[in-house]
Amino acid sequence: MPLNQPAIPDETSIAGRRKFLANGAVVATALATATVATSAKAAPAVATADKYADPAKPMLPPSSMKLDLSRTALVVIDPQVDFLSPQGVAWGAVGASVQEHNTVENIGRLFAAAKAAGITVAVSPHYYYPNDKGWKFEGALEKLMHKINMFDRKSAYSMDGFEASGADFMPEYKKYILDGKTIIASPHKIYGPEHNDLALQLRKQRIDQVVLAGMSANLCVESHLRELLELGFEVAVVKDATAAAILPEGDGYLAALTNFRFIANAVWNTSQAVDRLTAKA
Repeated sequence: MPLNQPAIPDETSIAGRRKFLANGAVVATALATATVATSAKAAPAVATADKYADPAKPMLPPSSMKLDLSRTALVVIDPQVDFLSPQGVAWGAVGASVQEHNTVENIGRLFAAAKAAGITVAVSPHYYYPNDKGWKFEGALEKLMHKINMFDRKSAYSMDGFEASGADFMPEYKKYILDGKTIIASPHKIYGPEHNDLALQLRKQRIDQVVLAGMSANLCVESHLRELLELGFEVAVVKDATAAAILPEGDGYLAALTNFRFIANAVWNTSQAVDRLTAKA
């Protein structure tokens, strides 16, 4: 065969080349898929950080809220196992948000700072008793909470089965909550404090400023915020001492954070709140 004439491939070499190219395509596809998957896994952390960040150029006026500790209370909503522990029934929905914002530790820091400052501390818990399961109509989250037995207690007059249940307080908070000084309000039943005695208890302590934290951001925290504002309290929300469910229906934390910025008297992180609670007069 002349040197300048290309060799004519036989059927075996053609088949071999096709197999090589096919295998190469499979590998390339796998690598591309892996790259996309890796990017997809990495993307949420970046996107989450961006979407929760404070706006670079806010339009709304900055907060002017200053605490007078003699009339300030820390109010913590639903600091309970079902929301804040991997053993809780809501963990599958809220766990990622709780971990991302370091919510459990941040609530603990607020409790410690408030107790050290000697200010009023109140808890607004969420309990369901057997008769609550007889409601004739419910919203979506009410249906879900009842279905998964969230915050269930056997009776309003019995502590049987309460210890270490989903309705119980997180163990690390009990030294603050059960010290004989913390106000434990009667339970709220849906989201807001309209039907418990939280506002009465605060008024009886001559409280008109509230530092608000707890669970969950777009439900009970936002509902408490709105009601307390309507009742004339000045309210600061601690944005990383709360968290929310992230579901196909939406990101509850992002929804709440938007509304906190719109309507609260102040939105602080835990370090900012602790600095204010521990500031020397």
